Amino acid sequence: MERRVVPTGVEGLDVVLGGGFPEKRLIVLAGCPGVGKTIFSAHFLYRGCVDCGDEGVYVSFAESKEAFYENMEDFGLDFKKLETKGKFRFLDLLTVKEEGVPAVIELILKEVADLGAKRLVIDSFSALAQAFKEPHEMRVFLHTVLSKICRFQGCTTLLIVENASENDKVVFGAEGFVADGLIRLKRKSLEHRLLRELEIFKMRGTPLSETLLVFTLKDGFKAFPSFKAKLVDNPQRFQPQPDTRGFYSTGSPSLDVVLGGGYPRGSAVLIEIGENVSTLQYHLLTVPTAWNFATQGRGVIIIPSAGVDYKVIRQKAEEGGITSDEINSLLRIFVKEHPGIKLEPYIVTFKGENMSEEYAKYLMVERELMERTGQPVLHVTGADTLIGTIGLKGTLSVLKTDATWIRETEGLGIILLKPGYPKMAKILSSIADIHVKIIREHGKILVYGVKPRTNLHVLEMDTSKGYPMPKLTQII
Repeated sequence: MERRVVPTGVEGLDVVLGGGFPEKRLIVLAGCPGVGKTIFSAHFLYRGCVDCGDEGVYVSFAESKEAFYENMEDFGLDFKKLETKGKFRFLDLLTVKEEGVPAVIELILKEVADLGAKRLVIDSFSALAQAFKEPHEMRVFLHTVLSKICRFQGCTTLLIVENASENDKVVFGAEGFVADGLIRLKRKSLEHRLLRELEIFKMRGTPLSETLLVFTLKDGFKAFPSFKAKLVDNPQRFQPQPDTRGFYSTGSPSLDVVLGGGYPRGSAVLIEIGENVSTLQYHLLTVPTAWNFATQGRGVIIIPSAGVDYKVIRQKAEEGGITSDEINSLLRIFVKEHPGIKLEPYIVTFKGENMSEEYAKYLMVERELMERTGQPVLHVTGADTLIGTIGLKGTLSVLKTDATWIRETEGLGIILLKPGYPKMAKILSSIADIHVKIIREHGKILVYGVKPRTNLHVLEMDTSKGYPMPKLTQII
């Protein structure tokens, strides 16, 4: 039998649910006050009307019609217009609930039947339950919703339940047993910043690829499944982003906004990489900066992180449409000498035996690039490679000296620090003008600024321009 679904109206959630909620079913949406239940429900109804042609009814025991319409307008949801078109009705039962369960049931059934509604939201079951005089009244109400509204009238119903606290222990009552789906919204603190979570406890008849998502209320309600890499269908050359008098663009308009304009000229930038963050994921955030320098005729010097060889760096350059001539002319990758290495114009070898000599060679390469291009240079340094070559003390000495030199030449230095060096992170953060951290939580990649301080942002891959770019969405 074909599984029929109703799109949830929430971006990102349908991917996990295989298209949406099971049709003609009862779904419980639980969470503490203010967590986003009303916005979720509003999207379910609004997108159902606009995108699917489904009439909808919102039954409220807690909020007036005027307040609901006004609040939803802030998210671009014009329910007043839908009501005028006869696609939506708001049933205000703030006082009617005192008349008892039979009256409430009759009013809801009448509105759903008159409109021919395919979607219903009851907000909230917790508020209604206060009017139940006898325990059996709760069962009667739930049975009516299931049999007469969901099954008989074919109306997919969202039942909102208020949780008293954000604790991890979740206890559902009778509504949890009869419901076909259970979803909880939750707030918590991660890295001393707000994180919002959506957890799917059950969804009958739906194979779930994952059950814990991150969401945001920025510009509405959006949920984020686990990070997915995307293929580039029609490769294009990277289009450089304009710099300003005080800032170099990161190459990513999204990251520029997060940092308040980009990377300050002459600055040292620390990008701290958390556990289980892949090379592809942190490269998504850092590579556009190198593209932005190269496409504007500036030099780029890279000491790759451990496990990233020069072939990977070249491949990343080519993904941005950087030509072979540009790679040979503008890119310099420092590689430790080893038997069988194939020397290319963009490869510079080092032995790692004499720190002073090696750093002098490094500066000589930079000066040559600056003199030929007439522009400052981007330095990208994998700190773990330096640590493995010259030790912690030597690495700190080199990076401190280099930070001073970068300020004098008004270039840009990016230090990539992988897990395992917590003390080093604190020291380098004191040196850096910008400190960005990339972490992984529930399969989602999160980015935030330590300096300047920012909220958590979800990192996604955008390939719409013909090359992979970071898309950052703030969690609020």
